[in-house]
Amino acid sequence: MTALRQAAATLAAAGVAQPAREARLLGQLDAARDEAGFAALVARRAAREPMALIRGRQGFWTLDLEVSRATLIPRPDSETLIEAALAARPDRTAVRRILDLGTGTGALLLAALAEFPLAWGLGLDLEPAAAALAGRNARAAGLGDRAMFAAGYWAASIAGHFDLILANPPYIPSDEIGRLMPEVAAYEPRSALDGGADGLDAYRAILPGLGGLLAPDGLAVVELGAGQAGAVSALADSAGLNVAALRADLGGVARALVLVAPQAQKNRLAAAEQGG
Repeated sequence: MTALRQAAATLAAAGVAQPAREARLLGQLDAARDEAGFAALVARRAAREPMALIRGRQGFWTLDLEVSRATLIPRPDSETLIEAALAARPDRTAVRRILDLGTGTGALLLAALAEFPLAWGLGLDLEPAAAALAGRNARAAGLGDRAMFAAGYWAASIAGHFDLILANPPYIPSDEIGRLMPEVAAYEPRSALDGGADGLDAYRAILPGLGGLLAPDGLAVVELGAGQAGAVSALADSAGLNVAALRADLGGVARALVLVAPQAQKNRLAAAEQGG
């Protein structure tokens, strides 16, 4: 049995999906240059360590990001927030100030900065190690002079107004985390996953303050967990925000909620009527 076939068999026995493909990917890494290095990588993946952490990299939007156990691994579903922001603001020069709450690797903020060329952004994360990692990703992407990252509890210490606010809060109900696949439950930070008993604790913390942070024509785009659109929309309404759009991911899950302050929505409606 070749090394790749043996590795695939080991991964299959550990419950890893697509074991042959995963074995090939491991074999392409620099650490797999010799038999011992390859075996060590296979052992890590067989222990269900995510491939992204083994590689130390993850692609997101147009970016190649450094990842670590200090942050959530960026997922394609979250790209829906960037799509929603671009659909709401097709004029790429209209967004000048961006705030990213729970920035993690910096994925959302950096993807937005890549699309809105005149914008500057601030990313906040509760974990200082995550903020530092996001800063490294910004510099590696050539966006270091347009982004700042800091540790903080959501937007509690932030003042000012932003044209675009992005947030991917923890939204998994606490008692469901143990039932997630091992790659998530055992290797990604619980603080980035645990949304409290009903999965909505972070929204309750974030939404009441968003209206005061939005520029007159600003918008917020918030990531949702499956089945949470109604509940989060109700929380937004209680916080004085209006739902401007709801965008589904490629799997058909309502994933991005676009919010505006009521007056901003009235301004847009009036402008549309005048233009019509």
